[in-house]
Amino acid sequence: MAERSFKKEVELLRLGAGQEFKGEGILAVTKALLQSGVNYIAGYQGAPISHLVDVLSDAADILDELGIRFEMSANEAAAAATLAASINYPLRGAITFKGVVGVNVASDALANLSSSGVTGGALIILGEDYGEGSSIMQERSHAFAMKSQIWLLDPRPNLPSIVKAVETGFALSEASHTPVMLELRIRACHVYGSFTARNNMQATFTLQDARTSPQRAADRIILPPASYQHEKEKVEQRWPAAVKFIEEHGLNEIFDGDARDVGIVVQGGLYNTTMRALQTIGLADAFGETRVPVYVLNVTYPLVDPEVIRFCEGKRAILLVEEGQPEFIEHSINTILRRAAVPTRCEGKSMLPLAGEYTGAVIKAGLVRFLRAYRPDLLSATAETAADGKMEAALSLVAANVQGRPPSFCTGCPERPIFAAIKLAERELGRHHISCDIGCHLFSTFPPFEIGNTVMGYGLGGAGAAALGAAESKRAIAILGDGGFWHNGLVSSIGNSVFNRNDGVQIIIDNGYSAATGGQDVMSSEADNRQRATRNTIERAVRGVGIGWVRTIARTYDVTRMRDMLKDALLTATRGPKVIVARSECMLNRQRRERPRLQQRIKEGLRTVQERFGVDPDTCTGDHSCIRLSGCPSLTIAPNPDPLRQEPVTKVMRSCVGCGLCGEVAHAAVLCPSFYRASVVSNPSRWERARAYLRRIAISALQRRLAETGKAGVAA
Repeated sequence: MAERSFKKEVELLRLGAGQEFKGEGILAVTKALLQSGVNYIAGYQGAPISHLVDVLSDAADILDELGIRFEMSANEAAAAATLAASINYPLRGAITFKGVVGVNVASDALANLSSSGVTGGALIILGEDYGEGSSIMQERSHAFAMKSQIWLLDPRPNLPSIVKAVETGFALSEASHTPVMLELRIRACHVYGSFTARNNMQATFTLQDARTSPQRAADRIILPPASYQHEKEKVEQRWPAAVKFIEEHGLNEIFDGDARDVGIVVQGGLYNTTMRALQTIGLADAFGETRVPVYVLNVTYPLVDPEVIRFCEGKRAILLVEEGQPEFIEHSINTILRRAAVPTRCEGKSMLPLAGEYTGAVIKAGLVRFLRAYRPDLLSATAETAADGKMEAALSLVAANVQGRPPSFCTGCPERPIFAAIKLAERELGRHHISCDIGCHLFSTFPPFEIGNTVMGYGLGGAGAAALGAAESKRAIAILGDGGFWHNGLVSSIGNSVFNRNDGVQIIIDNGYSAATGGQDVMSSEADNRQRATRNTIERAVRGVGIGWVRTIARTYDVTRMRDMLKDALLTATRGPKVIVARSECMLNRQRRERPRLQQRIKEGLRTVQERFGVDPDTCTGDHSCIRLSGCPSLTIAPNPDPLRQEPVTKVMRSCVGCGLCGEVAHAAVLCPSFYRASVVSNPSRWERARAYLRRIAISALQRRLAETGKAGVAA
């Protein structure tokens, strides 16, 4: 199961030459891969590129027809290693994963691939979610491209440009015998548009050809002296070949304007935002016509020196719109201009922020500063006023009056009770060092739980607590998700703790999916998957690498049992690593599966029962510990019906999915017994209707009697 199905959309991938393709950026990338004669594709899900993996999974039949092998890789390193097939054979391969973190994980394989060089085109499609929408550290893949000399494409965010980048990316890779990165920002992944399709192309040299006629080239293996020769090839052959290809095929673009003494150089992915900023100050229109010349770097590495010089010659200054830091492109352009003795001034971070996302407002402010310094005559009074800090003043007013809302778990999430149990255990045993991991469980660092000391990487929860794993006094706690466990946690966290006789406690949260990346299946998923092998239990895996103390809880909503199991792990006299496998299905995926089925049953007139919870306002004490220990989005506060009590009571909203955690927390923490469970019956039977009718009559009679008794008491 994934976040959404693309079963209908993938039929667009069958469009032939001359037909119009209309759809999302991710689908356009897939269509471009098929049009390019790709032999194999591998990838690891991660925003904003998860949907590409989902599309490829849903397009399995089309891939099979074209003889394309698709691997849903265990991690980014495994995906990158798949490109080894392109080293010796004219096989086109593509891999995909989340930008900088994926590149970090895959760095060993990518560095070796770059050193060897490739025969067939090798394309690395990166989901680069830099900025406020990102969930990771703020870094750029550009640094890795420079370090390993892998060419980096950053196309304009429209479908024709994206498709061209995919197709020419393979050709560039083959022309220069170098792997190519294609950077897709989050807006490019989800932009909608159209392009003229071409026929899908089946590769002439197939995977079967490679298997039946294996080829070997000793000079492609990374060992001295070959590795020294590779470095020489990069500089003397591959780089010049890439520059020549980029220039001859016009991969970068220049949009001319009448204000020729200034210019803008922009990363391709920021083109739309930059043009919008120009439009708001009256220097461009909605169709891309601009008064200020714009040089679009659809290839941000390597730069083409002659192009840069031609664009800059005769200009007083250029503004470089380069998002993120360090300012790699700015350094390179300044070097190019100085070496060529071109006096044009290159403004970049002097006019724009050193770091942070370049939104429309940010670029607009930078443009105004630049033009005010070099062409003030181009600025209107409106543009001048727009840069006078009114936006900052408005934002400060909003910040002071709008309540912050930290990220949180979904309603009914089975991970929330685990952290409630940790909080309850810490009430008795004191605070512990807790090493967190990447995934939904990272929300435990926010209110109301506020636990967790460090986060070091996907699957590295146990490794992050390794230094504190000695068998002395309090034990450290580490947390892994099932996605991180299968990504690399089995070796890096669990195996490492066995080998080093770590005495800590590791909680592995098994919700049945790689939930944080969209709900894709993992090795331990219970789902039947015709393309993948599932139902490989986590408990069996950890026992297989030597963990002796293992406990599994099959229902995490049992907060009392979860708390007691954790206390047992923290207090047991048994030395060595201890693992708790906490299992319950991801509620979001469960609802995706069950809701359509329930709605269909109701539509067909069949009896259905849905569990819901509520709070008796007459019993609720107004302490709200249930909210502080649960944090469920369906819990809120409401006015107290008792006129003699001022504190608001807890209320359960209609978004409740009936997981029962609120009642479990109230029981485990010995709170007020105010929670009740109700069964909502749709299309009830005749007996149920009659019983409900009799209940209403009885309740009405009792309420009247209570009201009359109250009136009599008042009169007395």
